[in-house]
Amino acid sequence: MITGANTGIGFETALVLARRGAHVVLAVRDAVKGAQAKERIAAAVPGARITVQSLDLSCLKSVRAAAEALGAAGLRIDLLINNAGIMYGKQLRRTADGFELHFGTNHLGHFALTGLLLERMLGVPGSRIVTVSSMGHRQGGPMDLSDVNWTARPYSPTAAYAHSKRANVMFTYALQRRLAQRAATIAVAAHPGGADTTGSRRTTADRGRLGQALFAGLVRPLLIQSAERGAWPILRAATDPAVGGGQFYGPGGFLQSKGHPKAVTSNAQSREAAAQHRLWQISQELTGVRFPV
Repeated sequence: MITGANTGIGFETALVLARRGAHVVLAVRDAVKGAQAKERIAAAVPGARITVQSLDLSCLKSVRAAAEALGAAGLRIDLLINNAGIMYGKQLRRTADGFELHFGTNHLGHFALTGLLLERMLGVPGSRIVTVSSMGHRQGGPMDLSDVNWTARPYSPTAAYAHSKRANVMFTYALQRRLAQRAATIAVAAHPGGADTTGSRRTTADRGRLGQALFAGLVRPLLIQSAERGAWPILRAATDPAVGGGQFYGPGGFLQSKGHPKAVTSNAQSREAAAQHRLWQISQELTGVRFPV
């Protein structure tokens, strides 16, 4: 199951896995775009087994409905790739449940989804949960765990996005510690580097003409790779037999922006066990989801 699999890195990941014979569930917010992605994969991979599942990570009701639908279908889950996300909304916006949109979608939605699906993975040998972060998780300064929903301080969309992606890594580390006590399932994180995706193109468009020109002439050749190559770290985290629980994969080139995937190190705050534990507690309280580990 891959969230946000109708476009960009999620689509490229789904395409590769379908080519390797996997039954792939495209978990998407827009059912029409999901159906179009299914058709594109079917055209490239005749006989591919593709299912489209409606999922809006910014709405816990939708997350629960998707988990219930997969449960009713009786599917075992070998691989859950938490890929979907939003990037750099200009204004403070909130989810259907009142959470800051980046944190609520990128982290809390995936936290809840993973917790609700985990029972279907624990008994599956070799099963993995891969949560997709960003090299941007290093930005934004310290993450204020007393105000994850930005109610008591001036809003910064850049910091909000960075903190939500830092939360992805912290969640992975905390989950792996719990899984290691009783399960064959492992949790791994990955990031795509400077991938050419809808979000990155939107950010470029916001730079103005001069900024766009400088970006196209200087930054893009050095730091940006295709969405197809951006999927490589996710695919390695998902499939390499040598990958261990709690590892973090990203491109091995300059500034982790491009290149072949390798194990990388996340920023200092993301590695703090106390911060991970506090984030886990907050996430449980906000979502109402308890994990079976």
